[in-house]
Amino acid sequence: MGLDKDTASARISRYESQSMAISLESLFELASALEVPPAYLVATTPAMADAILSLGNESESRQGRLAAVLAALTKLPNSQRKALTEAIMEAASSGKP
Repeated sequence: MGLDKDTASARISRYESQSMAISLESLFELASALEVPPAYLVATTPAMADAILSLGNESESRQGRLAAVLAALTKLPNSQRKALTEAIMEAASSGKP
């Protein structure tokens, strides 16, 4: 963002202490510099951040399809959701489709 080390350090400290908020423009610049989706920087949990990074690596059409699958998965009863997620995780770890 073009700031010298001391200025940047002071600014980051103010962001961390929440005495200053980042602008959307700066958020998008930072995300671009870090090569991550802007939503990653504002994710509220590590799991959400991981999901955002995973989706960010997919094409827009695949993002839509994966989002629809996730939405459908969350509507299932817990027992079905657990069985499906375990099967998916097993398939992913074994490398089998």
